Amino acid sequence: MRFARAKRILRLKTIDSCFQDLKDSRLVEDTFTVDEVSDMLDGLQVVVRGEVDTELLNMAHTNVLLLRQLFSQAEKFYLRLQCDISELENRELLEQVAEFEKADFKSGSKTNQEGSRPKLAPLNEGGVSELLNKEIGRLQEENDKLKGRLRTLESQAMSALDERFKAERALKDLQGVQGEQQLAVHSQEISSLEDTVASLQAEFQKSLSAKEASQRDLQDNLVSAKHDLLRVQEQLALAEKELDRKFQETAAYRNMKEILSKKNDQIKDLRRRLQKYESDD
Repeated sequence: MRFARAKRILRLKTIDSCFQDLKDSRLVEDTFTVDEVSDMLDGLQVVVRGEVDTELLNMAHTNVLLLRQLFSQAEKFYLRLQCDISELENRELLEQVAEFEKADFKSGSKTNQEGSRPKLAPLNEGGVSELLNKEIGRLQEENDKLKGRLRTLESQAMSALDERFKAERALKDLQGVQGEQQLAVHSQEISSLEDTVASLQAEFQKSLSAKEASQRDLQDNLVSAKHDLLRVQEQLALAEKELDRKFQETAAYRNMKEILSKKNDQIKDLRRRLQKYESDD
């Protein structure tokens, strides 16, 4: 709406400038003849008509491009959009849009209001698309959780490695002053840290495998749903053919066909008689 309002204001300024140019360039005398006034008005009509025609054409093309974007996005989610042309001339809705535009552009600070403005709810999709979108949303949430967990595991692994390096340095420092017993204790701590890192890596691999399995299941469900849709369409086509065949076998259809055949024969006979009379004349 802001874009359309800016274009409209710009075009109105252009029309105002057309009238102002006429005043500045032609209205330089006190009196004019009828022919001169008519000539000025005709010239002004041509200019204003061109400006209005250009604006209306540009508005129509802009709406087409906007609808093309919406349709392209809808095709990605297998949506079927429908429009009611009669609603475009609904005076009540048009007045509501006008009131909304007045209220929206009344305040000067529009940037601060955009954060608190409510967002439109998504379209209510049904059938397989709705289930797939919900499943995609759930997988995205799980993916975000796995990413967060991965970051946690990485930080834990880095902490474990830092502790390992510290333990190794401490072990090297203690090798010269402590005996074999203290060396065995530090070696055990290092082994424990290594086991912890290995356990964290195995847990991460398990989570990643589960995510890949769920994505494969989702793809299989999508393929199955498409196959079911094609099978139902094929069954509908066979049912329509069977219905046509049964209708052609009914007595009413045969009687109608005989009547049409008789009428065609009568028409042919009348044409022959007419040609005969014309030749005799």
